[in-house]
Amino acid sequence: MKPSAHLDAGLPLEQASFLACLATVLDLSPVDLPRPTPDEDAATGWTVSRWLGGLGLGIARIADPGTFQWAGPWIARAQDGGQRRFVVMYGVPSGVVWDPAGDGSVENDRLLDGFVIAAGDIALARPPLPQAPIESGSVERIWVSPAAGEPARALDAVRALPGKGLEGDRHVSGTGTFPSGLPGSALTLVEAEVCESFEPPLGPDEHRRNLLTRGIALNQLVGHEFAIGTVRCRGMRLCEPCTVVQRYASRPVLRELVHRGGLRADILEDGLIHVGDVVQALAAAS
Repeated sequence: MKPSAHLDAGLPLEQASFLACLATVLDLSPVDLPRPTPDEDAATGWTVSRWLGGLGLGIARIADPGTFQWAGPWIARAQDGGQRRFVVMYGVPSGVVWDPAGDGSVENDRLLDGFVIAAGDIALARPPLPQAPIESGSVERIWVSPAAGEPARALDAVRALPGKGLEGDRHVSGTGTFPSGLPGSALTLVEAEVCESFEPPLGPDEHRRNLLTRGIALNQLVGHEFAIGTVRCRGMRLCEPCTVVQRYASRPVLRELVHRGGLRADILEDGLIHVGDVVQALAAAS
C-alpha cells in the first residue's frame, strides 16, 4: 500500500480525496482511475463501481463505520467541521493510516460512511502463499507480559507451550487485549530491522511482540512451518498493526507498520526458546 498524496485540483475535495484513497488501496496512480461525473458521489456512483468491475472488484458499503474493524485497508468518509473528505482506515481496531486531504486527526465517531474494496469472486482472487525463505535468522530478544498493558519482561529463555503461547505470557493466561487459544494467537514475532527503521527504534512496550528476530523475512513464513531452535511452529498470518499498537507507542506508527508488523504463529511442539536460537523454515513434508 503506497499512500497517494495526489489530489485532482479539477475535482471537489470529496471526490479528489476518494480517488486518492482508492489509488492508495489499489496501489495505483490516481491518474489511472476514472473521474466521476459532476455532482456524482464518487464512492456510490456508477463510474467507479463499473470501472472496478472491469478489474474483478467491487465496492461494498459498511453498515457501521464507527465500529467496523478490518485487518486491511478500507475507505471512510469523514465529517470534519463543515467539510467532508475520505481517509484510508486500517487494523483491528481500525485507525486512520492515510488522510490525503488532512492531518489524520479523525475520530471514529466522525465517520459517516465506510467502504471495502473486495474481489468479485474471492476464490479467484486469493493470493498465493509466499515461498518459504531460504535464509535463516536468529532470536535477538524474548519478552513476555502477564496482562494487557503490563510492561514487557525480558527473558534469556522461555518455555513454549503448544497451542497456548510462552510460559508467563498473557496469550497463555487469556489476559491479553485479544482472545487466546485461537489460530495465530500463541506467539508474535517482529523483525529487528523493522524496529530499527523508526527513530527512536520501536521498543518492546511499543510493538508488544514476543520475539525480536534478525536476518529472516517473517512475512514469508505465512503458511509454512518453521523452527525456533528446537521448537516447531507454523506461521499463520501477518501481525498487522492497529490502534492498540498506536496507543502503546504514543507516536504515529500505524501507517509505517502496515505489512511490516511481524508474524502471528502457532506453537506446535513443547520446548525451550533461547536468545540466540536459529529461526529457519522447515522443508515441507513430501
